[in-house]
Amino acid sequence: MKTIALLTEKGGGGKSTLAVHLAVCAIRQGKAVALIDLDPQASARSWAERRNADEPPVVSSTTPELPRLLEEARIQGADFVVIDTPGRTDVTTARVIELADLVLIPTRASIYDLEASHKTAELFKKAGGRRGTFILNAVPSRGTRAQEARDALQEVLPVAPVELHQLVAYSDALNDGRSVEELAPHGKAAQEIRTLYEWLVNF
Repeated sequence: MKTIALLTEKGGGGKSTLAVHLAVCAIRQGKAVALIDLDPQASARSWAERRNADEPPVVSSTTPELPRLLEEARIQGADFVVIDTPGRTDVTTARVIELADLVLIPTRASIYDLEASHKTAELFKKAGGRRGTFILNAVPSRGTRAQEARDALQEVLPVAPVELHQLVAYSDALNDGRSVEELAPHGKAAQEIRTLYEWLVNF
């Protein structure tokens, strides 16, 4: 079972959006998937309620319940578990870092997001995280911001080679509980998610 946690110090980085798209991608690859929503805003859970499908199962919970939920997922044969977390640093963050196989830190190429991402990375290291990587999200289709952000971040933690661009499909799919692969399976956003998923499972 592979457990991937989405962490950011700052809200608006695309944690929940990325979590649901990755979960559906894993299902479409034939994996047994669970999505655990620790964020009080419950964005992933709200998405699931709009969704006309039984999968992925989304459980809203709290940090003390996380070890039990992960053990239940393991017993039930889950292959891929995604954990969505609050957009702030608290006891949840350190506990999730301890339990996750891989921590994914989504960040936009803006100064505020980069500063927050550095703080998340520092916490990751302090908590003794096993593996962590930044993922550049909502990258503009033109300009040098992505490369500049990559240069600034890779001094702290690895940066995923896959970038997610600023595409309306990512938000449009969420309106009725779908993923980009279900909305436009041959579109650029769907291809980006598939490429990211394939990279993550081998990271």
